[in-house]
Amino acid sequence: MPSFGVWEWVVILVIVLVIFGASRLKDIGKGLGGAISEFKKAVQEEPDESAGEPEDT
Repeated sequence: MPSFGVWEWVVILVIVLVIFGASRLKDIGKGLGGAISEFKKAVQEEPDESAGEPEDT
């Protein structure tokens, strides 16, 4: 599978910029950044220890 060079990425970026526009692209980036941030927080949180163990009755 061939990798993309610098010029291919530039062309893709220009096409995306034309399709979505600068303001909408900014909103998409902000939303994606927030989602990644929330995912990292969820991964770093320690799981509840009592959730995996059944109670003795």
